[in-house]
Amino acid sequence: MEAVPARARGYVACVALLSALCVLPLPRTHAPWWAIGLLAALYAACEHLVGRRFGGTFYPVLLAGAFLLPPPAAALVPLPAALIARGEHRPAPLRRVWRAAQPSLAVWGAAHVHWALGGRDAVVDCDFPYALLPAGAAVLAFCLILTVLDGGILALTVGVPTPAGRGSAPARRTWRGLLSRSLAPVAVHGLAGLMMAVLWRSPYGPVAALLVLLPMCVSWWVFAQYHRERAAHQATIRALVQAVDIKDGYTRGHSERVGQASVLIARELGMDDERVEVLRFAGILHDVGKLGVPTRLLRKDGPLTPEERRIIELHPEYGHEMVRGISFLGEARAAILHHHERLDGSGYPYGLAGTRIPECARVVAVADAFDAMTSTRSYSRARPVPAAVAELERCAGSHFDPRMVAALVRALRRHGWHPAVTADEPAHDGAPRQRPAGTGTPR
Repeated sequence: MEAVPARARGYVACVALLSALCVLPLPRTHAPWWAIGLLAALYAACEHLVGRRFGGTFYPVLLAGAFLLPPPAAALVPLPAALIARGEHRPAPLRRVWRAAQPSLAVWGAAHVHWALGGRDAVVDCDFPYALLPAGAAVLAFCLILTVLDGGILALTVGVPTPAGRGSAPARRTWRGLLSRSLAPVAVHGLAGLMMAVLWRSPYGPVAALLVLLPMCVSWWVFAQYHRERAAHQATIRALVQAVDIKDGYTRGHSERVGQASVLIARELGMDDERVEVLRFAGILHDVGKLGVPTRLLRKDGPLTPEERRIIELHPEYGHEMVRGISFLGEARAAILHHHERLDGSGYPYGLAGTRIPECARVVAVADAFDAMTSTRSYSRARPVPAAVAELERCAGSHFDPRMVAALVRALRRHGWHPAVTADEPAHDGAPRQRPAGTGTPR
């Protein structure tokens, strides 16, 4: 426990004490022990299956307990699951106590609110839609208690003052967004818990209530699979970008910044979140074809010969071939192939002009040129942002789509741009290296 601050250990102890006080009145309540035991065992089984296989926490059984049992009995339901769980992270005893006490307090508060609003009678009588009001209030109380407790432990463990005296900021930000992120999923779990409680009290009994868990488990599995697939996509993209950065060290970080600039433009144009994400992928991977270009050409200090330039101009086609089989990239593949096309038809690889150039490629072209001008390369120093913007506006209509340039300018005025210098090594004589003549656009 040495790694946990003393104040955090004290906080956990206080939460555990409050949880114990919530359970103390249990002997004086008329709660069926078989129902408490069944719900506790069911919750422990669900936590094991969901937590181990899919990740996350499964609240429908807890909330069903809040709707079915008196508050002290409901507070007992989450305890066995936490106490029998294997401790994978140190300190295991402290984490086990926290995972028992936190949901115990939350479900006690939810049950207390539900009973105070007459929710028990509404569940027994299947009184809809009135039963939704106390159930909704109970779910809100459940979320609020979890948020307060989570924010408290984060503030005490993450918000540690720094030597400069500026460490209080993380503590103030720990609660930000916790409630909004958890309310929607917990509300869905609350509806499932309410369905369980109503079926439990119906003539069909607890067996029918258990059937509610089947579609919930299926939906949880689908959700977990989606997140795993997304994580695999991100890992694939990171691996490709790292390979490009290793090969062309002067543009290290360029891909991520082009992705960020593409997102700025896409959002300014009002694209939906799905297309914004695709544009981010396109910006990040636009230069992946450089893996097929000889390293000596990418790092050459002097001007390129016509033959060398033709070889470098093959990188969009190389990149398109590399990602053609990655289905989740969607139209990002077209951006990778066409991001060096120009509006007047003088670009490469196919000399497309105007609206024949895919929209996503026109976005990435502006983002790519902007970051290339504001970053130090092997052949040029970084320009100030206003100078880069002026150059983009000068070339709008010939090289770049004016609509994309205008969108980037608006986004920069609103959000600003703070690029990191990716390659600030001076030339051997201490002067900036000369840009290769006749390149026109960044490599």
